[in-house]
Amino acid sequence: MRAHPMAGDTVLAVLLGLFDMLLFAADGLSEIATLPPWYIAVPVDIAMVVPLVFRRRSPLWSAYVVLVISIVHGTLELGVASIAGLAMSIYSVVVYAGRRQGLVYVGAVVAGSALMLALGPSDELVISAVFLAFGIALCWTLGEFVGARRAYDVEVEARLHLLETERDQATRIAVAEERGRIARELHDVVAHAVSVMVVQADGASYAIQSNPELAQRALQTISETGRGALGELRRLLDVLRSDDADGEPRVPQPDAHALAELADRMRTAGVPVELELGELGDLPAGVSLGIYRIVQESLTNTLKHAGRGATAAVRVQRTGDLVEVLVSDDGAGRVPQLTPAGGRRDPRLSVPGGNGLIGMRERAHVYGGTLDVGPAPGGGWQVRAALPVRLDK
Repeated sequence: MRAHPMAGDTVLAVLLGLFDMLLFAADGLSEIATLPPWYIAVPVDIAMVVPLVFRRRSPLWSAYVVLVISIVHGTLELGVASIAGLAMSIYSVVVYAGRRQGLVYVGAVVAGSALMLALGPSDELVISAVFLAFGIALCWTLGEFVGARRAYDVEVEARLHLLETERDQATRIAVAEERGRIARELHDVVAHAVSVMVVQADGASYAIQSNPELAQRALQTISETGRGALGELRRLLDVLRSDDADGEPRVPQPDAHALAELADRMRTAGVPVELELGELGDLPAGVSLGIYRIVQESLTNTLKHAGRGATAAVRVQRTGDLVEVLVSDDGAGRVPQLTPAGGRRDPRLSVPGGNGLIGMRERAHVYGGTLDVGPAPGGGWQVRAALPVRLDK
């Protein structure tokens, strides 16, 4: 009935018409017939019920046709189809066309009913008027209830659609943010690995004739660094290619405990690193990863920009609920000038718009921390970060 409303209305109209036909047949079998001939009664009965089939699709058109035919049908006293049709029409107009159209239609029904009552027997006038008023009130009340229910269902459906849309948008935003984070991870991986490989390749090219053993170690470092970078790149690119979170197991992200290995790789690459680590055993995974990436990016910049012979120092200390990270280098013993006479300056002074420092700042800010990057007071370069520790209780 709900899926095919016209089919249900057709069944109701047919049943109502058959009932009036039975009344007509019973009247014909009686000794004294009171109804008009069949060629008048049958067409009027059919015309009375046919508009009810379209009461939901075209409620106003159907209701006014029913009203006009009901005057003829009721005057001829052909059955109950006129009363039932008017009741169904009042209900349909209130539900599907609204209160204003319902009031207009009720006024038209009252006028049409008054005309029928005026043409009928006078002794039934009061009873018919009471019955008419009761029927109109009942149909109106039922129409108001169903109309309110329909409006409520429409509002609930609209809200559910809006919530679903907002959920989809939130999901897309979350995916975009995650892919932005992965893009920064890619930058960190590529920048660090390529910098190490370039430095090692340069060293190998110088030592390949005079010190083959040193050149071999440099090539081995290039090979190991490249394999590690390719593995991490493959893992991150798999995430970028697909939205599906299920799949092969992922390689664990590095954390603060991997700083010693990072320092060893930098020493192998030619940058002496002094590492000082405090107690970092119970850091949250995100904070620990952020510390590692900040140190990695800082040492990569030292390797690329500090110059030959530069040394670096990394200190990570925890004081209460705050982790302080300090990465500094001596810039090969040179004090950088903001506007040197020769027009050259430390290349890192032009980096603030790059992805590396942006990534470090975002990693610090996402955990409510701070990041300061710039020339060190005694020469060289330093990166200072402070990250609050938020442990899950």
